[in-house]
Amino acid sequence: MIRFVLNVLWLIFGGGIVLAVGYGAAALICFALVVTIPFGVAALRLAAYSLWPFGRTVVPKPGAGLASGLANVLWVVLAGWWLALSHLVAGVALCLTIIGIPFGVAHVKLVPAAFWPLGREVAAAP
Repeated sequence: MIRFVLNVLWLIFGGGIVLAVGYGAAALICFALVVTIPFGVAALRLAAYSLWPFGRTVVPKPGAGLASGLANVLWVVLAGWWLALSHLVAGVALCLTIIGIPFGVAHVKLVPAAFWPLGREVAAAP
């Protein structure tokens, strides 16, 4: 029940809707460029994860190989570093207030997913 409440508050106050719209727009651009469709799929995965982060985590996808690792290097250069940095800055800023601490932790939890998204999947947290 607490996860549900935190996720609803995240949507309203933590930036969940704004993040999902941003990741969704990036996915549409990646789909339009055809060659970057795998990046679009990763962006959609991040959009869904950023809508409802509490109670879920990112785990390595079984069978992800060298291609996803090489694509992640390209992702980091083009988009991953500034996405991860923006989540980190937002997380630190939200942790400055007592009420914002859970949302700051959620932003910090999104940092690895935004930095290195390919070859990973979103799963229910234990």
